[in-house]
Amino acid sequence: MAVKIRLKRMGQKKAPFYRVVVADARAPRDGRFIEELGFYNPLTQPATVKIDEEKALKWLNTGAQPSETVKNLLKKEGILEKVQK
Repeated sequence: MAVKIRLKRMGQKKAPFYRVVVADARAPRDGRFIEELGFYNPLTQPATVKIDEEKALKWLNTGAQPSETVKNLLKKEGILEKVQK
């Protein structure tokens, strides 16, 4: 089972915010997910990002692949540098 760390869109029309979730790669974007890691709100100045570092590291170390956007968010938060290689 391929596992992805990606964004799940929430909020109203033209006012999105996103939850960072771990989901099966075959699941739809806003569908079933395994675990919620945090959230991202691009509408605030500056953008609000809150990710549970412990959970994110656990999933990254077990092989979950982040999407491009989530990878950028993890870099900004400094979580991606802590992953064991």
